[in-house]
Amino acid sequence: MLREGGYPLAVCGIAGYVGPRGSVEVVYDQLKRLEYRGYDSAGIAYLNGVDIKVLKRAGKLSNLGELLGDVPNDTHLAIAHSRWATHGAPTDLNAHPHFDRYEQVAIIHNGIIENYLELKEELARAGHSFHSETDTEIAAHVIGAEYAQGVPLEEAVRRAVRRLRGAYALVVISRKEREKIVAARNASPLVIGLGEGENLLASDIPALLPYTREVVILEDDRIAVLTREGLRILDLDGKEEPIQPIHIEWDIAAAEKGGYEHFMLKEINEQPEVIHQCLAGRIDERNMIRFEQVFSEHVWNEVDRVNIIACGTAYHAGLMGKALFEKMLRLPTDVFHSSEFRYGDPVLSPKSLAIFISQSGETADSLAALRLCKDRRIRTLGIVNVIGSSIARECDRTILTQAGPEICVASTKAYTAQVLVLTLLALHIAQVKEMPGVRPAEYVKALRGLHEHAARALELEPSIIDLAERLHRTPLIFFLGRGPDAHVALEAALKMKEIAYIATQESPAGEMKHGPLALVTEGVVAVFGATCASLRDKLVSNMREVQAREGEVVVVTTDDDTITPTSADHTLRIPGTGFEFLDALLSVIPLQLLAYHVARLRGCEIDQPRNLAKSVTVE
Repeated sequence: MLREGGYPLAVCGIAGYVGPRGSVEVVYDQLKRLEYRGYDSAGIAYLNGVDIKVLKRAGKLSNLGELLGDVPNDTHLAIAHSRWATHGAPTDLNAHPHFDRYEQVAIIHNGIIENYLELKEELARAGHSFHSETDTEIAAHVIGAEYAQGVPLEEAVRRAVRRLRGAYALVVISRKEREKIVAARNASPLVIGLGEGENLLASDIPALLPYTREVVILEDDRIAVLTREGLRILDLDGKEEPIQPIHIEWDIAAAEKGGYEHFMLKEINEQPEVIHQCLAGRIDERNMIRFEQVFSEHVWNEVDRVNIIACGTAYHAGLMGKALFEKMLRLPTDVFHSSEFRYGDPVLSPKSLAIFISQSGETADSLAALRLCKDRRIRTLGIVNVIGSSIARECDRTILTQAGPEICVASTKAYTAQVLVLTLLALHIAQVKEMPGVRPAEYVKALRGLHEHAARALELEPSIIDLAERLHRTPLIFFLGRGPDAHVALEAALKMKEIAYIATQESPAGEMKHGPLALVTEGVVAVFGATCASLRDKLVSNMREVQAREGEVVVVTTDDDTITPTSADHTLRIPGTGFEFLDALLSVIPLQLLAYHVARLRGCEIDQPRNLAKSVTVE
């Protein structure tokens, strides 16, 4: 099978179970834990007597739940899917699972089959007809045609995937082989859970945690065969491979709301603990950073340029990394949108380092850029949250952010962890290179207390709720700042757009007078980050420009600021750390809370904002 760098992926939830429990109940529970991956339709296939029964419904997962009342509770094999549409509208017919021509097999699919149109034409000439607009149904027919030759299901899948070009995780069941689930992966995540007398699979680890903590990350170009008795993994030549489980230590509650109204609020409030976890094991008793397992000292002394490649929130974290690397290390650093990196024909020197930042580790644009760097023999470093993810496995070295599962589509705690890892990395390099004027040990002392400062920042929530009550009807919000505050402003604006659906204008504060100031009228709000003490005098003049045009000014600053609050209509004070960069990072917490409470008051769907999905993996 031909593999090319950077296939586009679809973001969908996959679940499967074989074992003694009621399988439909299990896979539906798994889908509920994966609903953040796709939520415009859902379906389940299970063995019912001599047939495969398929239930599916467009819309929220609860729509599918309404169909499950008459399902017998003694079904012991099922697969399920929640969809984020790529090929075909989100309708009942396009929802997964799909049958083959003979209704002998049913499949679910995460990804895109790039050559589905030519396969469809070939199948149509052979007499096949189709009921949906999806590429998934085409894959089902290809598998079904091979299965009709009388081979075992895993052999039919192995033969079929050699004809498929694209990115996919395929899961297949048969009406004949009633104790078997077969799965195949190429560049789209698939995780298998190992139990006693039962086995499961899913597109993400949280769906497995209530049932097992022993998981196997299915590698690319591999086929998995699940039965009650065990698991087999085959390569594309049919050769069996060893199984290497990973033990997951996440508590089950880490993937649930824990009493909060929304996952987003839970994850915002987890940030003090995330900071603690991110630093754990990386600071020694001498206040030195330890990253020995990343690159050796001679590599850090050789690197002459850093390219940071990321999307969305991770891109904003990368901008903070650029500020650190250039100011602390005097190391030239560029930050690229992953989606633009390949097409810009980037200049990459043999001594450069490419850093890929991703919460999921599965972002298609970032993976494509990563593979380009590997083709050009550039050193690569991944900063990811998901163990076993594609970026984590394909980079030369990886640093895990250790933030735990993030369920809300809008990323919060992952941003804080990503910026912290970049901070630790910059300090580690400064230690290795013995940068003049840089005192990593003093910075580390502030890092040790950062989780306590974050907890105090969360105490601003009552004031933020009051502010949200006043501002949630505004038609436009500016997010502005200077220095690191300007980078945080971009992330704060993204949160407001993502979940509250309010238009934003974000830029360095000094850029306002170069055009955006024309948008300021009565009712417009401007939120200024003012944590950088050396830049506050400049910021005050920008604040007054807004007020002179009847805009309302909110300032987020530290508790020692005596300058900007006198010119603001509303002030939110966070505890200062003594380091401007860390103060700017902490300021994101009240800004996340502001977006959350504005969205709540506007009645928005916070955890699953419209048109968006977690781990965006479609180009």
